[in-house]
Amino acid sequence: MAALAFRFSLFFLLSLWVSPIPRTIALTCTSQKFTDNQLYSKCLDLPVLDSYLHYTYDSSNSSLSFAFIAAPAKSDGWISWAINPTGDGMAGAQALVAFKNDGVMTVNTYNISSYSSILPSKLSFDVWDMKAEESDGVMRILAKVKVPTKAETLNQVWQVGPSVIAGFPGKHGFEQANLQSKGTLSLNGEQSSFSSGVDSRMRKKNIHGILNTVSWGILFPLGVIFARYVKHFPSADPAWFYMHVSCQVSAYAIGVAGWATGLKLGSELEGIQYSGHRNIGITLFCFATLQIVALFLRPNKDHKFRIYWNIYHHSVGYSTVVLGIINIFKGFEILNVEKKWKSAYIVVIAALGGIAILLEVITWILVLRRKSRKSAV
Repeated sequence: MAALAFRFSLFFLLSLWVSPIPRTIALTCTSQKFTDNQLYSKCLDLPVLDSYLHYTYDSSNSSLSFAFIAAPAKSDGWISWAINPTGDGMAGAQALVAFKNDGVMTVNTYNISSYSSILPSKLSFDVWDMKAEESDGVMRILAKVKVPTKAETLNQVWQVGPSVIAGFPGKHGFEQANLQSKGTLSLNGEQSSFSSGVDSRMRKKNIHGILNTVSWGILFPLGVIFARYVKHFPSADPAWFYMHVSCQVSAYAIGVAGWATGLKLGSELEGIQYSGHRNIGITLFCFATLQIVALFLRPNKDHKFRIYWNIYHHSVGYSTVVLGIINIFKGFEILNVEKKWKSAYIVVIAALGGIAILLEVITWILVLRRKSRKSAV
């Protein structure tokens, strides 16, 4: 079940386009020609998504002229190429995206500062002479951008998608090729490098998601079920207590690891914040820590303060479960996980909820029977 939380992938919109050459003709970038006789000093056969990049770097004014060529995933889809000044993936990418809008080719710019909100916006650097073209099912983006002075390399990301919905690019695929569509573009004539797999940041995000889903989303609710329902069965005393403590302590340990991983990821994503997800995560850590401390401050059953301890312990415990589940779904949105993983977690939560409802009914039956027996005596 640990693996169910995340086999997902981050890259979405990224920018710049090139010439109208059919796929069957454009076997390599060197064979491609432009209708306006535009010439570029260098070209690359990009390793995935049947894409090509032509470019010329002018060191005198730190500008890059380029043309990105690719076919969209489907005929009514989109293509994009981007520069990422802060990282090597989608977060922080400065993207140009081309697609057909009411039958007319258009190119928009996207400053991707958040995974959950991707809207047209200005880039962090100047861009001009933007143009998008399409021919024989192949699209291209042509533009010029200002790059940092004396830059020798740029982080580039490219992508293709299958659909455009109400003027906005839809989600791209999550196959291996889609996840590997990034690399380092050399401006000084050295060989450019490309991704060979899921990057380290992506692994951290997967680990963060898995740890938190197992901790806050499965073990904590399971521990609450043990404490609330199993203890009403005389034969389960005191086993229910040790089951409850084992679940909650394990969940806490795993949750702290996931929380720490999230803090590390947050520090690496400069300028990108998921305030709601982060604040709930901090609250969960505080609540869970209080619950662990409460374990050592638990009064005896006949102590006069035991009722207040019970109120505190139960209210904080239920709040932790509810906030944990909410934050998991927020994490799914941020990571843009495939629908099947979200559905799988919904099935798990529904199963735990069904068990809780069944045990609630059984518990009330037992409690009412005991009361009737006492009243009869």
